[in-house]
Amino acid sequence: MWPASIIWLILMVVFLVVEGLTVSMVSIWFALGALAATLLALAVDNIWVQIAVFLAVSAVCLAALRPLSRKWLTGRKQPTNADRVIGAEGLVCEAIDNLAGTGAVQVCGQTWTARSADGSPIAVGSRVQILRIEGVKLFVQPADVPAETASNR
Repeated sequence: MWPASIIWLILMVVFLVVEGLTVSMVSIWFALGALAATLLALAVDNIWVQIAVFLAVSAVCLAALRPLSRKWLTGRKQPTNADRVIGAEGLVCEAIDNLAGTGAVQVCGQTWTARSADGSPIAVGSRVQILRIEGVKLFVQPADVPAETASNR
């Protein structure tokens, strides 16, 4: 039978490998708990004390460090000038037809490719309201349609 310190060390390596395979911080807290249990196992033979220290250190690390890691690791959304067109009105300069993949809207002095939010065709010269941007396409609805009605379609 292997000594407890070797088992805790193996567990720590397993947690670190799992952490390395994931995109976000998932098991680093348990690796730190296993490290504490490994060091304790060198001095104390009681497995229940080792397990208690593993759980306590893991919980404290999770509670204390997770909010900090989320703050550092989450991408910051950088607003762009394109966001200013959301909610604005534009003029259809090329008929919008989602099935044909055509459509363009003039808004804020710029021409954007556009698609109808509900899939219905929109004729040239119609006024539209911009609901959202996906990539380089505006998703629009006729300006005379209330937002609640268009989102329920």
